[in-house]
Amino acid sequence: MKTIDELLAQGVDGKRVFVRADLNVPLDGTTITDDGRIRAVLPTIKALTAAGAKVVVASHLGRPKSDGDLALSLRPVAARLAELLGTSVAFAADTIGSEAHDAVNGLGPGEVAVIENLRFQPGETSKDPAARAELAARLEALADVYVADGFGAVHRTHASVYELPRRMPAYAGYLIAGEVGVLKKLTDDVRRPYVVVLGGAKVSDKLGVIDHLLEKADRILIGGGMAYTFLKAKGHEVGMSLLQEDQIPACLEYLARAEKRGVEFVLPVDVLVSSEFPDLKTKAPANPATVGAEAIPADQEGLDIGPRTRELYAAKLADAATVFWNGPMGVFEHPDYAEGTKAVAQALVDSPAFTVVGGGDSAAAVRILGFDENAFGHISTGGGASLEYLEGKTLPGLAALED
Repeated sequence: MKTIDELLAQGVDGKRVFVRADLNVPLDGTTITDDGRIRAVLPTIKALTAAGAKVVVASHLGRPKSDGDLALSLRPVAARLAELLGTSVAFAADTIGSEAHDAVNGLGPGEVAVIENLRFQPGETSKDPAARAELAARLEALADVYVADGFGAVHRTHASVYELPRRMPAYAGYLIAGEVGVLKKLTDDVRRPYVVVLGGAKVSDKLGVIDHLLEKADRILIGGGMAYTFLKAKGHEVGMSLLQEDQIPACLEYLARAEKRGVEFVLPVDVLVSSEFPDLKTKAPANPATVGAEAIPADQEGLDIGPRTRELYAAKLADAATVFWNGPMGVFEHPDYAEGTKAVAQALVDSPAFTVVGGGDSAAAVRILGFDENAFGHISTGGGASLEYLEGKTLPGLAALED
């Protein structure tokens, strides 16, 4: 995989460089609520502009139902990018049409343009390779060189992620090179004890990574909605908590494999419960109760790990040399159910281990809960991509850079 440093060594002055970023940021209307993914691509963009490149930034945003879904326009992203770069950024209101070409043709060395949401084009996510190839050919006309720097999208076989880099000189940007380097530390020559913390809503979302990490980890801590299916598998009552009945056999298999391999598999011992899901808009007080994880009342729903579990998990993380965390411990968006996720984050901050926050909601939680991002070894920009890498899967966007 060739990197941006090799490209810069060849010289990019006056060249049009297509940077496929992942600027899929959360929006409240037109207000960006977390600009972490924009800031993550700044080193690559700044290095290219400093070397005189004409930089064409492209990304997806959300899942638009139609071309021109203004609620998912990249215009607010372009404005925020301009603020962070401290310079003007041109914005093209289309992706492959006249406005995109005019914006690119109007660039001088060291200048930046953002083209509109790639997913406004059906060919971007089409399951038809011919449709994706057709879009890639039209995107190719906008640039001379391709730089991949959207790690959060490399597990997708999309036109701008897979087909386009196979058509033109392609390099990995600083973000992708850094992400791959970090993830290799979680798969090759891992420092031990290696502790994995998994949360989030569904066991089914984490089946592959649990299966793979049972061969790698020394200890696995489970939280979030997925914990209740494991608790049910052990014969506990989980009340109205999120439950995937069809995944109970898989949970039983993982628990048995963990015991056989000597992997410590840790489940919550107490949880915060309520008869109603909290209001995440008003953040009205929810007044949760704490109950033992072995017998959640029939009319209650588990929404966070409890205080004894927080202490237990902090203790299980204290001696770690390597930690990977993906998924919140509860409904962290509400202050009454944020303490479990906050406790895990604080344990990682306090740990001398090499700590990796695996993107997605975990990365958002770190920022929303006010932690210093520099206190962690690495915060990934790609939740799904990180998990698939750890599962041992081939990621199309990375494979395209090897061609």
